[in-house]
Amino acid sequence: MNARFSSKTLRDALTTRFVGRRLEYRAVLGSTQDLARRLAQAGAAEGTVVLAGRQTAGRGRLGRSFISPRGGLYFTVVLRPALEQLRPLPIVAALAVARGLERVAGLRTALKWPNDVLVGGRKICGILVESELMGQAVSYALVGIGVNVNTDMAAYPEIAAIATSVTAEAGRSVSREALAAAVLSELEALYLAVQSGRRVQDEWRARLETLGRQVCVTSGQTVEEGLAEDVDGDGSLILLRPDGSRVSIAAGDVTLREG
Repeated sequence: MNARFSSKTLRDALTTRFVGRRLEYRAVLGSTQDLARRLAQAGAAEGTVVLAGRQTAGRGRLGRSFISPRGGLYFTVVLRPALEQLRPLPIVAALAVARGLERVAGLRTALKWPNDVLVGGRKICGILVESELMGQAVSYALVGIGVNVNTDMAAYPEIAAIATSVTAEAGRSVSREALAAAVLSELEALYLAVQSGRRVQDEWRARLETLGRQVCVTSGQTVEEGLAEDVDGDGSLILLRPDGSRVSIAAGDVTLREG
């Protein structure tokens, strides 16, 4: 089930113009994000992809570790967007994964604000977007994506209750190369759409299962509770507090509120 990843198979399957045309594959890597950062700082072309068979020091949002065993799909894409195109990148990444999973594995996906990809209410993908600014210009942006593909989540009891894999949901193993090619294709298409001024937020909003739910949002040291009412044009969550006031939250960690 966890056959060695073939970078040649992925290259042959790519239909992109620039995303993945430079592909750096490592069977084992501390973090694709860290190597991608070094390559970006050294002037790597936009669309460079760093991909690992497994990570030993994978990172998620909010400084959390990201479990990255064999059988998963872990990669980082180097992009060089304009400043105004930086904010939509997490939305672009989440939509690319959702579309790719639907196309290759036939799975029905949903999104949890801000950018977790879910299947059957469980997390199947994590996304981490980091960037480096130079004044008012973006030096580079790193879009890190980790998908549980042919992974037995029961082997990881610390996350088994909240996470799932493509194999578990589809009932079969899935080609990681085919999934990578599909996600990279969708990522490039959505990224170019943003560059051309098209809105991708509407599709993202329609997939958000967080909306209409009573939630607790932790953002740094701040905790807010209320109804996840909507998202604004920048992707911030609009929360309706119990007292009737509203607050806009740019980033945070959402849990459903009990009771």
